[in-house]
Amino acid sequence: MDHLIGLTGDGYALIAADRKVAHSIIAVKHDEDKILALDSHKLLATAGELGDTKNFSEFIQKNMALYQLRNGIKLSTHAAAHFTRAEIATAIRRAPKMCNMILVGYDDDAGPSLYHTDYIGGMHKMNFGAHGYGGYFALSLLDSIWRPNMPLEEGIECMKKVFKEINTRFLVGGATFTLKVVDKDGCRVIDVDTNDMKA
Repeated sequence: MDHLIGLTGDGYALIAADRKVAHSIIAVKHDEDKILALDSHKLLATAGELGDTKNFSEFIQKNMALYQLRNGIKLSTHAAAHFTRAEIATAIRRAPKMCNMILVGYDDDAGPSLYHTDYIGGMHKMNFGAHGYGGYFALSLLDSIWRPNMPLEEGIECMKKVFKEINTRFLVGGATFTLKVVDKDGCRVIDVDTNDMKA
């Protein structure tokens, strides 16, 4: 029942994830942050089994920090996405992880970017993407309202429309979302009124 949504705009990338953790028919938590800062300019959102997502995302974060310590340079968003894809693909034959991901980042030379990765290692660079049941509604809506070089305020309004659409159309509504942005100034949380998420 996870929902991950991401999009790129004019000098930024936005990423959102629902806050609910469920086990069978029980809602265990309503305040989980499913978006991990890999470094100052990269965010990784994960959906899937909670143990797998936590374990794998922290594994990626710590290995990227180790790479930086050993080599004195950070991985670019492109390199981080390929490292993440390679690790999830390798895990298929050792210890499979049910972990779908959206990675967003900002690089001085390449600007903002978004990489959509699934649990079997399929990865694509995209302008916008989504995982989970909410993706059925988010992708059709973003296909009609997303445009290149949107200013940040317009990108946030797009996300609010997606949140509202998910809560209106999805059978299990009432989702609340964490929304974060990454741009030249780094990663930060965007406060979104919960009333903007309701149907």
